[in-house]
Amino acid sequence: MRVFDKNSNIFRLLSESILQGILVVNDQQEIVASNQRSEELFGYAKDELLGQKLAILIPNAQRGKHKKLAESVYSEDIGVRKMKGRNLSGLHKNGSQIPLQVGLSPFSLYGNRYVLTLIEDLSKIKEKDNQIYELNTQLEKKIRLRTQELRDTVAKLKREVKRRKEAEDKIKDALQRERELNDLKTKFLSMVSHEFKTPLSGILTAATLVGKYNTENQQEKREKHLKTIIAEVRRLNAILTDFLSIERLEQGKEVYRLADFSLSKVVNEVIYDANMILKDGQKINYPQNIDDIIINQDERIVALALTNLLHNAIKYSREDTEIDFRVDMTKNKITFHIIDQGIGIPQGDQKHIFDRYFRAENVLLTQGTGIGLNIVKAHVENLGGHISFKSKEDHGSVFSIELPLTKK
Repeated sequence: MRVFDKNSNIFRLLSESILQGILVVNDQQEIVASNQRSEELFGYAKDELLGQKLAILIPNAQRGKHKKLAESVYSEDIGVRKMKGRNLSGLHKNGSQIPLQVGLSPFSLYGNRYVLTLIEDLSKIKEKDNQIYELNTQLEKKIRLRTQELRDTVAKLKREVKRRKEAEDKIKDALQRERELNDLKTKFLSMVSHEFKTPLSGILTAATLVGKYNTENQQEKREKHLKTIIAEVRRLNAILTDFLSIERLEQGKEVYRLADFSLSKVVNEVIYDANMILKDGQKINYPQNIDDIIINQDERIVALALTNLLHNAIKYSREDTEIDFRVDMTKNKITFHIIDQGIGIPQGDQKHIFDRYFRAENVLLTQGTGIGLNIVKAHVENLGGHISFKSKEDHGSVFSIELPLTKK
């Protein structure tokens, strides 16, 4: 210590020009020199640190670590003169801890070993680091918040786009249905006009001719025209009956009368009636093994449905073709199949085939109201059944009606 006492003015002069704190420690871990900056840093008065053990500047928790560090520094080659930096904590006089960066450099003077300690106060740096950390934390929170807000906005936009797309699709569907409905109305008016005008013209013509055949030998001609009048009146009556059926179905006034009846009886009557309108060379193949079948359904509706399908098969089939009438039975249901070799239904019209008043493009010149299949479908479903079809244009159609054997 006497060496530094003799040269204290020189040491002070040199050390005070440095912004960092400086301590010189001997091999006994005693402080033999310090500058003003180090004294201010640790809260001591001028020269108060001289002669003190270095341990007073080291927190208790780090003294063991510092002892090993000091031993390793003193054991180094003095000639290397290498400054080694460490991040440590110092102990202020008031007991608080100070974050420090410490550079250690061993040296020898007049046969004694010393360590020059260069001390940098990291408090402001730590404070800046904490401020930066806090700013980064706040920035990350804001980024997360803005990102979530952006995601929510994007999600809302996606939902809005989806909603508008759905609304647009609904509008397009509604417009398409409106166009189809307008086409249907036009066809319906044309159909009704034709369907009523044709039989009325036939009746008028036949009635006029009947009046002209008034002699006894013209009785056969009179009867022929009277039969025409009767047939056309029946046709008009059937059309009006269909329209009345639609009204009853829409208002829920249709009454079904369920009872046991013989299937063969109904099938015989339906086929007998259909034989009256067969074209030249047409033939109906009778279903097999139905003589002993008894079902519990509305006999009138079953006959109406089968008649409609069979008459359609005859109407839309060419001459010299066969129509198969088949019946399939299971434990709980019965299925009727009417199979023809007719003109079939165009693919584009098949989705509308059960729509009221709809008629396929390839049958517009053929008599019909376009309400028969719609009525059949409504009755069959009301009885707990199902109607379906398969068809290919110019190859024929298969219409199937499935009914439960008993309907509650």
